[in-house]
Amino acid sequence: MLNPKLLILAAALLTGGCMTNDGATDLVGTAAIQVPVTEIAGNHSIFVATTREASADAKVFNNARSPKLNFARVNVTVPKAHQTGRIERKKPGKEDDPLQFFTATDVVAYDAQPQFSSALTADIAARGGRVMIFIHGYNTSFDSAVYRATQIAHDSGYPGTPVLFSWASGGKTKDYVYDKESASVARDQLEVTLRLLAQSGARRIDVVAHSMGTWVTMEALRQLALTGDRDLGGKLGDVVLASPDIDVDVFKSQMRRYGKPNRPFFLLLSNDDRALKLSSILAGNKRVGDFGDPALLAELGVVAVDLSHEKSGDSLNHTKFADNPALVKLLGQRLREDDGFASDREVTDRINSMNQGM
Repeated sequence: MLNPKLLILAAALLTGGCMTNDGATDLVGTAAIQVPVTEIAGNHSIFVATTREASADAKVFNNARSPKLNFARVNVTVPKAHQTGRIERKKPGKEDDPLQFFTATDVVAYDAQPQFSSALTADIAARGGRVMIFIHGYNTSFDSAVYRATQIAHDSGYPGTPVLFSWASGGKTKDYVYDKESASVARDQLEVTLRLLAQSGARRIDVVAHSMGTWVTMEALRQLALTGDRDLGGKLGDVVLASPDIDVDVFKSQMRRYGKPNRPFFLLLSNDDRALKLSSILAGNKRVGDFGDPALLAELGVVAVDLSHEKSGDSLNHTKFADNPALVKLLGQRLREDDGFASDREVTDRINSMNQGM
């Protein structure tokens, strides 16, 4: 008789992984159709720090691990027809069309950190000193990560500089173990990136991490704490951990080493997250994003926000924070506040009010 766990694993692999990933890797495709500015909803410069290996033309990055941190900037347009919570993408090999799809119009690769830092510093200064860094999760190709970072920045209305930290995910559902090891490789470089942002004129750095990316994030924050600089000299803003793919006991250990944060971390969880239930089965213990003890989390300095009653745009209910139109707007309201909401409780209250209105 087949092992029930293997049947669940097979079903999950058929339905996809952490993100909808159609295998596309052509971030810069064929020549784009020229369209009027009035037909574009947004034009975003996404700064990229990545542990991925650069492709032959050094303008995009593949799924292999790089021994050094690489840097780039990607300009992405959002079509006027864009629907909040969605990422409208062309099919692989098809012509770019800014009227219909997210379109990368330019990719600039930086040979070294000083050049990247110079461009980053100028952008941060122009945007009022705010930075949001997004750390993606498992099963995410480079182009998918760029488009998700763009979608979050656009739909949330974030006013500051968007930065993507992209670690070397294999971009396939079968690569869970490879991704886990890639995440381990990336934690030191995320620490380097956070310090770089703090040194580039940012007065506040907001962190949004998803799924396995939350583990990379917590490890980097833990390492900062060990050096005595856990809040980046007072510049660390909101830390949002969406659907954390972290063992509950590991998370407790990380938070205890970090210490109770000066401003609470926000944990977005859902009891219908099928991806995390699968991860729990494979790991033999609950994941934080599937954990139901808000009182214990509160003791650690974490505010748990239950998204169980919210709809998701993916079949695994794993990306609600970004693909649910109301939730991504609420995330933006949170991040746009310099001093956060009036109270921690208000975050949950707004979610509950939204639930009642749906």
